[in-house]
Amino acid sequence: MDTIWLLVAVVACLAAVTLAVAFIRARLSHTRALEERGWLLERERESAARNAVDAERARIAHDLHDIVSHNVSVMVIQAGAARHVLETEPDQAEAALLAVEAAGRDTMAELRHLLGLLAPQGTGEDEELSPQPSLSRLSPLIDRIAFAGLPVDVRISGEPRPLPTGVDVTAYRIIQEALTNALKHGDGVKAEVTVRYADHALRVEILNTGPSVLTGGRTPVASGEGRGLLGLRQRVAVYGGDLDARRRLGGGFRVRAKIPLERP
Repeated sequence: MDTIWLLVAVVACLAAVTLAVAFIRARLSHTRALEERGWLLERERESAARNAVDAERARIAHDLHDIVSHNVSVMVIQAGAARHVLETEPDQAEAALLAVEAAGRDTMAELRHLLGLLAPQGTGEDEELSPQPSLSRLSPLIDRIAFAGLPVDVRISGEPRPLPTGVDVTAYRIIQEALTNALKHGDGVKAEVTVRYADHALRVEILNTGPSVLTGGRTPVASGEGRGLLGLRQRVAVYGGDLDARRRLGGGFRVRAKIPLERP
């Protein structure tokens, strides 16, 4: 009888040890799976960030193509006009040459800012050219966003003035990206765009309404590190500026950018 109980005890101990070993192996396997998943997620985030930067560089390349081709065309036309009136109408020739000089300086400034960020070859050389994005072309963008279901109020403060082409394009892109995200992820009630022309900087702010985390509303999908905003943050940094994008405490989202300007 004692032998039987001894065998039962031995079997029970072996079963307990076997279960413990199986449990430990399962925990180790689970831990390894979590570590591998975390590694994969980190790789995906890194890949998404690289793709965002590459996409923005491709867009910069397209914008730069438009900027340079426009300014070079102006230079060629004005130089030709100056050549024709150089002897007969020197005042007009001087005005044309001044226009050539201004266009050349503008082009060189854009080249200094953007040449190092161009995308690899094969990124849209055959794209159909469209009018250059500009703050002067905000109305069609606002109309499209409103037609899609998001009313937008626009406020302009300070004295509007011509901006360096690259800064103008960048400001437009910030507003475009922020309103697109608001349309996708906001509550569709309202958005506000403010453009401030200061002496030494251009400030752009976009606010939109949305569910508040404090009241238990649905957390917005958009975040300050979205792919489009990642690329725009890099573009703003090229001009020595900064871009901040974050959820608003009372609900919705805010995108704010400051781009330095030369004294007017």
